[in-house]
Amino acid sequence: MLSSLLTALPAMPQPQTGNQPAGQINALMIPAATRNSQPAKAKEDLNWNDLLQTQHSGRVRAGLKDGSILSLGSDSELRIVQHDSASQQTSLEMDFGKIRSQVVKINKPGGKFEMKTPNAVIGVIGTDFYVGFENNATTVICYKGKVSVTPTNGAHTGNNSGQSNAVTVSAGQMVVVTSEIPPAGFQPSDTPPATLQASLTDTDIPTNAGIPH
Repeated sequence: MLSSLLTALPAMPQPQTGNQPAGQINALMIPAATRNSQPAKAKEDLNWNDLLQTQHSGRVRAGLKDGSILSLGSDSELRIVQHDSASQQTSLEMDFGKIRSQVVKINKPGGKFEMKTPNAVIGVIGTDFYVGFENNATTVICYKGKVSVTPTNGAHTGNNSGQSNAVTVSAGQMVVVTSEIPPAGFQPSDTPPATLQASLTDTDIPTNAGIPH
């Protein structure tokens, strides 16, 4: 099912490739994490279009050049499509898994920080939030600030009319985006304490994990 969803994703214009720096791996659980299909290493530089993957026991924390922190949980995949700290243009793609993003405030005209899953686009200005994708559902939990969640590829949110409207998720709220629309539509709701704690636990990486002593 996941492969069919990925196949259905529209082709995206690719930014320039090459060794354009995006950040650095700060900590990870070795050897259950890879960068571009090779074993990942702490303090290893990250570039545009790099692909981070974690196995069942693996997790990775990456620091972007603008100071944002990405904490990738186990059984996850994240591509850093673009990160230009000078213009504050960041684009990430997560095909599956769990990630916490602690994003610095965007203050550049036209700046953006976007994360895409197979059925949603999450946009932020500067906040702390969680995104998970599994079983054809995108779960977004906002810890601080606000995030905008826009459904894509046949998913819907906001109402039951078949329209794909964006919703705003505030601190302490969550929303789940799927292709199955409940009678009341998708609206942000308060995050249950157990769900909130599970999202934090699933993306927690010890500060010095994977760093040689």
